[in-house]
Amino acid sequence: MIKREYPKHPMIGVGALIKKNNSVLLVKREHEPGKGRWSLPGGLVNLGEKISDAIKREVKEEVGLKVDVIKIVDVFDSIEYDDKDRVRFHYVIVGFMVKVIKGKVRGSKEASQVKWFKADELKDLEMTNTTRKLLKEINFLKNI
Repeated sequence: MIKREYPKHPMIGVGALIKKNNSVLLVKREHEPGKGRWSLPGGLVNLGEKISDAIKREVKEEVGLKVDVIKIVDVFDSIEYDDKDRVRFHYVIVGFMVKVIKGKVRGSKEASQVKWFKADELKDLEMTNTTRKLLKEINFLKNI
């Protein structure tokens, strides 16, 4: 089992930007970090796994879709500190733009709620910081 909280080193994560008909697919996180907030489908890269394979696997596991990678949108740090200034979580996140090949959207144990959102529905939505950053990066969120 990977120790996600108070890790000894940063972990590599992947997130998928999946768009359809001017909407983006988000999942409600069931676990920390970001429990209860909406985020992009994704997860951690396994040892020996290519990041492009990791994003395909994570999307399939989390929302039931088979996807192909279009491009990497951004790579950035997600670091959360506790009240004693200790690193509680540290991820290096690779955000991918992907396209759906096949499948039907469904929830999972990591993401019980899965929903398509239009940009104007996101203003007051509780999202993870990484999700908000990537949606701004692709100009899906302009002034939000």
